[in-house]
This record gives sequence, C-alpha cells and structure tokens, in this order.
Amino acid sequence: MTSQSSRSDKILVVDDSPDNVFLIKTILEEEGYTISTAENGISALAELKASPCDLVLLDLMMPGMDGYEVTKHIRKEMKLPQYVPILLITAHDTPNVAHGLDLGADDFIRKPVTVDELLARVRSLLRLKHSMDERDEIARQREDFVSRLTHDLRTPLVAADRMLMLFQQGALGTLSTQMQEVIAIMARSNINLLSMVNTLLEVYRFEAGRKSLAFQPVNLGQLLEEVTGELSPLAQDKALLLNVDFTEESNTVMGDRLELHRLFTNLIGNAIKFTDSGSVTIRFTSQRQFDKSNQSHISERSNSIDYIRIEIADTGPGIPPEEQATIFERFRQGSHKSSGSGLGLYLARRIVEAHQGIILLNCELGKGSMFIVLLPTKI
Repeated sequence: MTSQSSRSDKILVVDDSPDNVFLIKTILEEEGYTISTAENGISALAELKASPCDLVLLDLMMPGMDGYEVTKHIRKEMKLPQYVPILLITAHDTPNVAHGLDLGADDFIRKPVTVDELLARVRSLLRLKHSMDERDEIARQREDFVSRLTHDLRTPLVAADRMLMLFQQGALGTLSTQMQEVIAIMARSNINLLSMVNTLLEVYRFEAGRKSLAFQPVNLGQLLEEVTGELSPLAQDKALLLNVDFTEESNTVMGDRLELHRLFTNLIGNAIKFTDSGSVTIRFTSQRQFDKSNQSHISERSNSIDYIRIEIADTGPGIPPEEQATIFERFRQGSHKSSGSGLGLYLARRIVEAHQGIILLNCELGKGSMFIVLLPTKI
C-alpha cells in the first residue's frame, strides 16, 4: 500500500529518450508519485523554475546541455526555496560519474535500471529531502520565535530605561547618595541588556532576510567624528587616548547611514572596552587594490573595486590565534573577561557584507588588534 507521504512527492524525470522516460514514469506513478518530465536540460531548468519538485532524476548524457551542466545550474545558480536532491541516471560505460557528484548530485543509478533499485534510491533521497525540510522548518520557527521574543523584550526594557532616567534626574524625588549609586548600576545593566537585545534582533533580521537597507551617499568623516564623539566619555573614563586620523578628502561611500553607524559604534566601542591603557586610533585611506593572497573567501571581483579603508586599532591585549579564525562567526565568545554574547562582530560582518565590503582582523597577541573595514566607493 502506498504511503500518504509518497503521494505528495513530485519527481521530475529528465531524459532525451522517450522510452526511458516512459519506463521510469510508469514505475514511479504506480508507487503514487506525481511525475513531470523534460526531454532536455534547458526544459528541465524551465520546469524547475515554474514548479519546484521534490526530486530530480537526471540523465547524465544528453545532447546540448548534459546532466553535468544541469546539476551545476541547479546547485550554483538557481535559488530554489528548498533543497532538491538529484539522482543521476547513467549508462554502464559512462565515465566520470564522480564529477557529477562533485558538482552537487546526491546519488546515481546505472542503466538499465531495475525496479527495486530505482525505488530504493528514490525513497532514500526523498527521506533525505524530508529530513532537511523538517530541519529547515524547525530552524525557521526557532528564528521567528527568537525574533518575536526579542522584539517583545525591547518594550519593558525601554520603559525601565526611561523610569531609571527619571530617578537619576530627580523627577521622582531626591535620592540619597547610596540610592543614586544603586540606580546608576541598574541603569548601566539595563542599557547593556537592551543593547544585547537590539543586537540579537538585528542579527535575526539579517538571517531571516527581513533587513532592508536605504543606500545614500554617506560622509565617513562626519560619521566617524559623530561615533567617536558619542564614545569619547567611555575612553575618558579609562584614561584612553581616542585618536582620529582622517587624511582623505574624498570619503563618501554609498551606504545605509544607520547601519554604518551601528557598525563603527560596535568596532570602536569594542576597542575601548578591551583596552585598559594606551589608545584607540581610527583612520581611513583610499585603497585601489586588495591583496587576496591570504583570504581565499574573497571573490576575484574584489581586485577591481575602489575601496575606502577604515582601520580601528587599539593597544589592548590582542586576540589569541586560535580565536582569530572564527572571530566573525555567530555566538563565538572570546576568552577575555569582558567578552559579550558573541554576536557583535558577527553582526558587524553582516553589515559590511550587505554593503559589498570586506572586514578583516590584523592582530598580534600582546600588541593590540586592528580591525579593517573596506567599503566600496560605489555599489
């Protein structure tokens, strides 16, 4: 008896031989699967765009666009809403099946196909498909829950911040010195918590694809002066020198000013937080080329872009080598006593990448850290 789950599965059969298509279609329809067909690679891609399926049975050797090219297009270029397994169908004498697997196919079966083997491989790949869909749905529900929860948490935190501010301003009566100190501690803790909630909310907006940026010309000199001015009291409290070195006359980039403000507030604020003595220096210059020799994840396109290079350097303890490789990943907390949730630098990376820029770390343990942001002058 055919299971209810198999009846809802749609399978695309791609083969230039009508006889092969008829045979496979007959076998699978008897098991309750919904079958669509395509006689070549181009029509297969068109069918996938028009109506996504749960599994692709793909003949490897076809005239024009062969199975290799179809697999490459599906995995590299098509933006399908869900993962679609690919089962290659190949003749016994077809060489280099491994190439198809390397391009992203999930399994293969040789002609002439037997009924039992075909059905077994189809069931196996559909189990994989359903497992991945279930995992992705759980992840989406979790992210949506966290996003909603984080958003709801902001309301009482903002209300508490306003109330504590009224206490500090004496609007609700005169406070003793001891009460003033307690209220100040509560206010700082509330601000820290609100900052963490805001960061978490922004992270999930990026990851859920709900973040829209408003690009406009942004004067980086003015923006960095604004950020350093806002953070200068923190540096003064620690007797740190906050140096700015803006030598470039042309310092305009296309970007979302609010997000760039968030980015540099994060990076400069971190530099101040992790530096106990000495200085924090912010400088920027133009950079016409980018050396990718030690940055394999940077695309070739990076060499043809004009950047403005912003450096935030501190005289803090630096970052251990074992932490540097994962410093921009989510929830990667450092070993320093002041390390936070592990989301700040991850969010910084997402903001920079949303501006088609690059963020790097240049650090030597015991000699401070330098975060480098490369922002394109044009997007």
